Amino acid sequence: MFTGIIEGIGEIKSIIPDKGGFLIEIFSSFPLEDTKIGDSISVDGVCLTVEEIKKNRFKARLSPETIFRSTFKYKKPGDFVNLERALKLGDRLGGHLVSGHVDGIGKILEIKKIQGFFQFKIEIPSSLAIYIIEKGSIAIDGISLTINSCKKNVIELMIIPHTFSVTNLKYKKPKDFVNVEIDMIAKMIYKWFSSYKGKDFALKEQEEEKSQDNQKITVNFLKEHGFM
Repeated sequence: MFTGIIEGIGEIKSIIPDKGGFLIEIFSSFPLEDTKIGDSISVDGVCLTVEEIKKNRFKARLSPETIFRSTFKYKKPGDFVNLERALKLGDRLGGHLVSGHVDGIGKILEIKKIQGFFQFKIEIPSSLAIYIIEKGSIAIDGISLTINSCKKNVIELMIIPHTFSVTNLKYKKPKDFVNVEIDMIAKMIYKWFSSYKGKDFALKEQEEEKSQDNQKITVNFLKEHGFM
């Protein structure tokens, strides 16, 4: 589990096909002294397991499903990625709960500098738009961000100078692809509500309408209750 607060930027040193997936080696911009084999690290929002570590470099494996779901299919040596190590119990939750399980790929449509801030417009898969609300949370390349506005499947984000400077967003340009993870709480609520609505909601509405009809003031109602 992660928070979406990026610790630093990594650089891909190698990414090679291996056993049906990819084996990736990444150089971290921050020390990995307290990181060990088997630990989880979010790489551009994808939860990967450390298989080998040496000083500030680590290796991890990408499964076919991860490659299919994420932007790693487009990655190459020299690309920069966002890094965050797993949340520890008792740590501050500065962003929002991020699982590291990417839902899909988004495409940057526009980047506009507004004084010291940066406005990003990103097109996300239409299938994910149902979970999006204005001022809700979303993880873009592992970064916890607030949705300023949304129209259909296009979201608008305002990036503060600090976030822009300490993440790989400073290297992005229009038409670049990004990993998208929807707020897991939004997905769970939608799943629960959809199930409830599909089975019981229509019946509940009918019962409420019937109850409301019984409450209407009619001549018979007045007679039955002694008003006439």
